[in-house]
Amino acid sequence: MRRPTLFLTVGLPGTGKTTGARSIEAEHGALRLTKDEWMKALYGAENPPSASDVIEGRLIEIGLRALGLGVDVVIDFGLWGRDERTALRRAAADLGAAVELRYFELTPAEQRRRLERRQAEAPHTTWQMSDEELATWAGTITVPTPGELDGSEPIDDPPEGFATWDDWRAHRWPPSVGE
Repeated sequence: MRRPTLFLTVGLPGTGKTTGARSIEAEHGALRLTKDEWMKALYGAENPPSASDVIEGRLIEIGLRALGLGVDVVIDFGLWGRDERTALRRAAADLGAAVELRYFELTPAEQRRRLERRQAEAPHTTWQMSDEELATWAGTITVPTPGELDGSEPIDDPPEGFATWDDWRAHRWPPSVGE
């Protein structure tokens, strides 16, 4: 039996994550779970952070269920934090699945150009993002290490205060808004 793969797209807005996720979906027959599509469908012009975390968590749970059924899955949202990626690597390993991280990076000028093009051509798929927001986010992302990208780096222990990565995941991605 073939081992399913969890593909994780990592990167800032406008760097090509969704385009890459669509390619993975087509090439591998993977279930693509794109948070922005759900946020736009449910909230339109709004982008509430509390709902964003819940939607990410719901998509992750769907993805893990699919992995357990032997289906390849691509998680298509930023995953800016190493803890987020590590929690998902652990969950996939617990299910016997492989993990591939795909990191997307562009110069700020190219990122801005792509975001402006997306806003002009498909405004229903995105939100306005200021240069200040992009700069703040660029300072927030933890770039994956070479060992994360090639899978050679061991999975870290959960952060202090959490017995397992499952506990951390439940905290990071709450099951409902307001929890």
